[in-house]
Amino acid sequence: MLGQKWEGRSFVRCDFTEADLRGLATSGCTFTECAFDRTDLGGSTHKATAFRSCRFTGAVLNSTEFTSCSWLGSTFTDCALRPITLTETDLTLVGLAGAVLRKASLRGLRLREANLSDADLRDVDLRDADLTGARLRGCRLEGADLRGARLDADGLVQATLRGARVDLDTAVAFAAAHGLRVG
Repeated sequence: MLGQKWEGRSFVRCDFTEADLRGLATSGCTFTECAFDRTDLGGSTHKATAFRSCRFTGAVLNSTEFTSCSWLGSTFTDCALRPITLTETDLTLVGLAGAVLRKASLRGLRLREANLSDADLRDVDLRDADLTGARLRGCRLEGADLRGARLDADGLVQATLRGARVDLDTAVAFAAAHGLRVG
């Protein structure tokens, strides 16, 4: 399957376990409840493609590009995700617990209610990202750029933010979340 192009295709409950999909290019495809266990998607490109409630376990996604895609409700466990390019991609309800995305750009992405527990997001660009409702317990955000990002008070308390770059509104919210009285 190396280097194939798929356009406008729909897959429901398909099993791509251990498939070699390196260099795959998708456009306008939909994957619903599909399994990508130990699948190699390295060097693949995806445009306007939806991965809905899919499972990625031990998958290789390094050097992969996602543009205008959706990962709604998908889970990623023990996956190789670096480097990865995510542009205008919706990560709502995505499960990335324990993921290593260090130094990635997640700028402007929607990560609403995502599970980022114990994820390594050190030095990540999260400017203007929407992390509303995201689970950030144990998430490492040291050195991350959070200017313009939307975070809940829980996230500001549960994540490690040492050295993170924030705007004034987030700094005030951080102080309030830690019990300080501002003003």
